Amino acid sequence: MHLTVHQSICIHTLRVNSVSNSSILQIGSAGIIRASSELYNTGGYTELAEEAEALSEQEPLVPLAPTS
Repeated sequence: MHLTVHQSICIHTLRVNSVSNSSILQIGSAGIIRASSELYNTGGYTELAEEAEALSEQEPLVPLAPTS
């Protein structure tokens, strides 16, 4: 099956609040979406971040179904 798509897109303003490594931003049609992951140091940090502290064990906010 052959599919031909003709489209015209005019974007005046595009605001993206957050894009994580697993996000896809697609405008229009795509025959193939290739995975791409890039990490940038936009804050200009030169040292490693301090180690995160473990949270205490808590009951889930929403009760989960029993596993048995």
